[in-house]
Amino acid sequence: MKLLALIKKEFSRFFGDPKLLVTMILPGLLIYLIYTVMGSAIFGGEEQTDYAFKVYVSGESQAVTYIDAAVQESGYEAEYIYLPAEGVDEETARSEVREGKASALLAFSEDFDGVIADTGASDAVPSALLYYNSEDAASSAFASLAGAILDAYGRSFVFTMQNSVEAADIAQTMMAGLLPMLIVVFVFSACMSVTLESVAGEKERGTLSTILVTSARRTDIALGKVLPLSCVSLIGAASSFLGVALSLPTLMGISVDAAVAGVSALGYVLLFLLIVSVVPLIVGAIATVSTLSRTVKEASGYTSVLMILMMVLSIVTAFVSGIGGWVTAVPVLNAVVAMQGILTGAPVVWQCLVSVLANLAYTAILILVIARLLSSERVMFGK
Repeated sequence: MKLLALIKKEFSRFFGDPKLLVTMILPGLLIYLIYTVMGSAIFGGEEQTDYAFKVYVSGESQAVTYIDAAVQESGYEAEYIYLPAEGVDEETARSEVREGKASALLAFSEDFDGVIADTGASDAVPSALLYYNSEDAASSAFASLAGAILDAYGRSFVFTMQNSVEAADIAQTMMAGLLPMLIVVFVFSACMSVTLESVAGEKERGTLSTILVTSARRTDIALGKVLPLSCVSLIGAASSFLGVALSLPTLMGISVDAAVAGVSALGYVLLFLLIVSVVPLIVGAIATVSTLSRTVKEASGYTSVLMILMMVLSIVTAFVSGIGGWVTAVPVLNAVVAMQGILTGAPVVWQCLVSVLANLAYTAILILVIARLLSSERVMFGK
């Protein structure tokens, strides 16, 4: 009952101040605005509604029919030229795509549809290639339509999208690398706004002494701080998650259909779980700093150093490749690396789940540390 009373007290403090609620919603809004603007600047331009695609096709597949149906449904037109054509081979077709003379090249392996239909009965692996130019608006538009169709056409075959402009690939990789860092920063800010004075503020006001002289266990007091503050901070985490999900298509310069195909439903679930696991960990870390501090001002200074450390660890992963599985043991950093894998379309499920469990375990340890600090007269009263 004492734990429930402590939790109710923290919830009342938060919901009694509308300004704190605004700070929870603001991070997701900022993520959405910033990355929508950045995505528009990188992949933007005037949209055309009268595209006439010129597409080279190598091999045969019923998928072309479905792609053409999607093209016509979008109000576009397309001309399909099957290779080999007069004076045009596959290499010539790639060259025309790079030069903007053609929209794309679709290449299917031999007996593509037959091998898909005969899945499991043959060792052959069907493959499809979509070669396009991201600097050409028409080519990008066709790639968005065809990519989503091909990805859903047969999950058992190897599908590859090749962009003739390497700079665009680098930009997308950099965005996927920087996005998790910004998520951590915004979540940290949301947690800090409600957690910073959780203990240090009550020390200054003298209300903490009243709680400490009661029969409430120190672990209950620690849980009464971390649990409700984590729940409140999850509003900010949910806001950040929605900001990421809604800005992803514009950020990657692709359509909504292609974005959903690139980041699966499982990827979105794992992304949200990672954010949820980071929230109580950050709350626990800030609450620990607040417990060690004598004033809110002192706690704010220490927390700023903690935030800089997390930012450095988060941004380093965007420029360092080949990070091993050991990163799952490093709090917050494990979530950042796992998020990068999800946003690049290559999530490692076990790494995501282990990272979530590890962050929750670190949170439990921090709660025990806070409880121990609350039992120390030297920390609480400077004796």
